Amino acid sequence: MLKKAEDKLSKISKVVILLAIIAILLALYILRLATLQIIQGDTYKNQSQKLSSAVQTIPAQRGEIFDRNANFPLVINTDSFAVMVTPGEIPNGRYDTVMLKLASYLGISKNDIDKKIPPKVRRSFTTYQVKSNVSFSVISNIAENKVDLPGVSWQSKPIRTYLHTGSLSHIVGYVGDITQEESIVLHNQGYKNNSIVGKTGIEKQYDSLLQGTPGQEMYTVDVRGRIISDTPIVELPKMGNNLVLTIDSDVQKLAEDALGDRVGATVVLKPATGEVLAMVSYPYYDNNIFSSDDAGTEYSKLLNDKTKPLINRAVQLSYPPASTFKIIMSTAMLQENVFSSTKKIDCQGEMTYGGHVFHCHVTKPGHGWLDMKNGLAQSCDVYYWTIGRDYLGIEKIASYAKEFGFGKSSQIDLPSQVSGLVPTAEWKQHKYHEKWLGGDTMSCSIGQGYMEATPLQLANMVAMVSNEGIIYKPHLLKEVRDPVSGEVIEEKKPVVLTQSTIEKEVWKEVQDAMRYTVEEGTIQWVFRTQKVKVAAKTGTAEVDQYKNSKDNKHWHSWLVAYAPYDAPPEDRICIATIVEAVNNWEWWAPYCTNIIIQGYFANQNYTEAVHALRYEAVIEELRKSAGARRE
Repeated sequence: MLKKAEDKLSKISKVVILLAIIAILLALYILRLATLQIIQGDTYKNQSQKLSSAVQTIPAQRGEIFDRNANFPLVINTDSFAVMVTPGEIPNGRYDTVMLKLASYLGISKNDIDKKIPPKVRRSFTTYQVKSNVSFSVISNIAENKVDLPGVSWQSKPIRTYLHTGSLSHIVGYVGDITQEESIVLHNQGYKNNSIVGKTGIEKQYDSLLQGTPGQEMYTVDVRGRIISDTPIVELPKMGNNLVLTIDSDVQKLAEDALGDRVGATVVLKPATGEVLAMVSYPYYDNNIFSSDDAGTEYSKLLNDKTKPLINRAVQLSYPPASTFKIIMSTAMLQENVFSSTKKIDCQGEMTYGGHVFHCHVTKPGHGWLDMKNGLAQSCDVYYWTIGRDYLGIEKIASYAKEFGFGKSSQIDLPSQVSGLVPTAEWKQHKYHEKWLGGDTMSCSIGQGYMEATPLQLANMVAMVSNEGIIYKPHLLKEVRDPVSGEVIEEKKPVVLTQSTIEKEVWKEVQDAMRYTVEEGTIQWVFRTQKVKVAAKTGTAEVDQYKNSKDNKHWHSWLVAYAPYDAPPEDRICIATIVEAVNNWEWWAPYCTNIIIQGYFANQNYTEAVHALRYEAVIEELRKSAGARRE
């Protein structure tokens, strides 16, 4: 009896223990459930939404680009579309049929689509872009036949349209799809694998300002990625900032026409601010080809073109500055007080040194006795050979060249530029393992030999003379504006690039000598403008590779100038022009510069300026001369 009672009690205890265990487990489950739903509910809700949401990016329009008056658009956005395919939405067995039909509408091969949608992803509900830059008419055809094109969709994707190409191509640049290398570098700045980015020019330099903020459409999807909601959550994109450049479209066109189809460059800037009013490099290209279907082919053509149209000769090529360098030589001579400007040197047309005979550009009997003013006006090599070799030396010459901005970046707001070259004895020893010779100093004294500078650096050189010792950083961006309100967000202020300690009296004497060069010197018959007084200097740089050319094409033609001579710096412009030796028309730089000055100050276009200067007969004669040389 007692044993039965004990067995019964034991069974009851076991049941109690089992129930207790069940109760504890149930309590733990309830506690866990409460934790998940109440305490950590928001966290898991967000994760759930992420896992069940598909996001499509809405591209933002890039900011537009205007000339300095902000009413002349240079670059705008044109409506265009991108066509996408979601392969998982195509019924089984219909992929090939649907893609063949889509390819016919898009004007591409099915192969092109297959490359972007390989077999391994054809059951995926991921959306793939198969073609961009699709016109509205094509999208209309696709929409009308949507029933036969399951899985096909489209999206607005504006393309860049360059309204005024020509010489503006090097300034504005162009855009393109981001590369893998660019994506790695720019990922932390918010760029995506399908971003459009600036490749050259202003488009690249200020890409972060021009880039807008993309929007997005968020859809609810199932575990396979299929959209299960019709109403998306939409964040609208924000357009990028508009840019106002310092470029004056009228001056740019005037300079472009004045240079014409001659390989070379010309730069027009305001010396008192560093604003670039015009920058022309010929040959140029059409920026719009980079958004065309055959962009790759066209780019290859440009790369293989011997005239190198992709290069901005104003900042990306350096040349011997030739006799324009005599401006720096004159400044150095006066500041160092090594030779009086009134003391004369006898030019007999040649000079013997180190067993070599150096010939002045005027052969025997030469220029005769010349002081500095006439030495610069007549561009006498003997005069400056003597000053450089006997009174300054290469170290002082190099020092003054660097003070004028040679041999270092001009810091213009473009993504690519060269620094030129200021040679020294140490440089030659390191580069060629050769000793510096007196003949090297003589060559550099007239801007030949190893000395090299860009057209922009020569424009800065003239600006320094005009400003009596100051070079302002040259720049192309004038303002950043809000794309909706037009409000100015940022305005570029003048920034001093170089401040010289050269005495004011020296600058005045150099200015007078440059003015005298126009009145009595080598270009007095070319500079016909009566509108303003001009101070200028020519240069003819000998180029070795053309010395033995049967066409006698072996001189670069230079002209640097500022005007008006008798106005304050804030009312002046500075110009540097080079016409390369490959051209059949020699010595065009002075004519080009004079046309720009005439047109600028008389408010005339190229044709009107040519007529006012009575250049028609000169141009016709040069045309005939060029034709005769070609024959």
